[in-house]
Amino acid sequence: MQADFWNDKRPTGVPLDIDLGAYKSVIEVFERSCKKFADRPAFSNMGITLTYAELERYSAAFAGYLQANTDLAPGDRIAVQMPNVLHYPIAVFGALRAGLIVVNTNPLYTTREMRHQFKDSGARALVYLNMFGQKVQEVLADTEIQYLIEARMGDLMPSAKGWLINTVVDKVKKMVPAYHLPQAISFKSALRLGRGQPIRPLHVSLDDIAVLQYTGGTTGLAKGAMLSHGNLVANMQQARACLGQLGPDGHPLLREGQEVMIAPLPLYHIYAFTANCMCMMVTGNHNVLITNPRDIGGFIKELKNWRFSALLGLNTLFVALMEHPDFKTLDFSSLKLTNSGGTALVKATAERWQTLTGCRITEGYGLTETSPVACTNPYGDKSRLGTVGMPVPGTTLKVINDEGVEQPLGERGELCIKGPQVMKGYWQKPEATAEVLDAEGWFKSGDIGVIDPDGFVRIVDRKKDMIIVSGFNVYPNEIEDVVMAHPKVANCAVIGVPDERSGEAVKLFVVAREEGVSLEELKAYCKENFTGYKVPKHIVLRDSLPMTPVGKILRRELRDIA
Repeated sequence: MQADFWNDKRPTGVPLDIDLGAYKSVIEVFERSCKKFADRPAFSNMGITLTYAELERYSAAFAGYLQANTDLAPGDRIAVQMPNVLHYPIAVFGALRAGLIVVNTNPLYTTREMRHQFKDSGARALVYLNMFGQKVQEVLADTEIQYLIEARMGDLMPSAKGWLINTVVDKVKKMVPAYHLPQAISFKSALRLGRGQPIRPLHVSLDDIAVLQYTGGTTGLAKGAMLSHGNLVANMQQARACLGQLGPDGHPLLREGQEVMIAPLPLYHIYAFTANCMCMMVTGNHNVLITNPRDIGGFIKELKNWRFSALLGLNTLFVALMEHPDFKTLDFSSLKLTNSGGTALVKATAERWQTLTGCRITEGYGLTETSPVACTNPYGDKSRLGTVGMPVPGTTLKVINDEGVEQPLGERGELCIKGPQVMKGYWQKPEATAEVLDAEGWFKSGDIGVIDPDGFVRIVDRKKDMIIVSGFNVYPNEIEDVVMAHPKVANCAVIGVPDERSGEAVKLFVVAREEGVSLEELKAYCKENFTGYKVPKHIVLRDSLPMTPVGKILRRELRDIA
């Protein structure tokens, strides 16, 4: 489709395009916002709030430490492995200001997954929470990491409270397995050493890589999507443009410096990274970080403290919140924005949410490779359930058949995306990049979509065998490769099956070797080797698997049986 096809279909207040020259880098966006909104709250977590001015000071100290106390050079990679805590924005913006490339790492990764990501990215430094110290110690020798910066939960609290929190986490809750990393420097010491150090100016362009964001590999190994400063700045502007939609009162939906956004989704995931770290920051708004959204009771207790106006979530989380008896007691009078992404929104969930909160859920669509937002629904009564809305300003879409021919409106085919938010490619993987990105800048999403004549887009199927569990991508090949390494497994196959809570769940079919294998053994093995969301929820032992004449497993047949 031509980009102007959507021009007359956008809601009032949403610009048709964005100004790609408005900022020179993510760093400029950050520094400008910290100056403009200096006294306003930026991030809150566990009873502590940092203003924009404090965030600027802390991140400057972190950048100063990296430049003055290490030999890390611009373009070197630093892995950041933390849940939603205040250290995260300080470390990420500090690292970017020091000229480094951030490698977002899931804190729940197993050692196998960490090892691959650290080696593949060539990370030379790592910022991690002490709870993960044991895993870090286990993988360190296999990586190029020279610098370890160790954070603790209580670091940014007043000293007595911080000491108490750290003691409870370690000694009472026993959340810190024993480890020995004498070469690590504490996060607090790094900030102290960097305080007052001048930051050497950098020559950063929009074309430079800002973040390596790992996405599951169809080959079984995760690939690093190279997201440039230009990609992230564009997507932030695109998301912000959509939030400029005028409400019934004639004012834009998002007011600068006045919104409170609840952030339960992990910031290391590209969806929350763009929404909370980038979009809320450029508008001077306040992010409330939820460290453990699985503790629904604690999450609701935190919500009672705020007159929140926005919430970023996904289907699993909405369901869990609504099932808790205390959810109904919350004050939703300020809530005007509930965004859903990462996985398909279930109609019943959306309807129930609107009844309970008075706020409609707005569904969007994107991928790691598109920084991530490619489409989003208009807000309020203009949104359409069952669709992912329209492409964000500055983005165009087309649908192609297997021969690569563009299909007319209303016909299904693979959805392709073109816009300033499309990644530069996969880190050190030119062949994999060439498979999805053509010379004209069209990115093949691997999703089967339909563009309706009125401009709304529907995702109807997936071309790839990928499974989406609670917004996280799971690649069957990765699970199969690891399960096949089990000495008692002769063959196996993985498919996704519908799941009420998580959207989809992983189902594993196993053909055992002669000596046999128990479900218990398989469950324990999977738990040891995979992050929680990748662990198969269903395991079935079978005598054989359906195959093609050349021995390729027919996952589609297994899906039909399931």
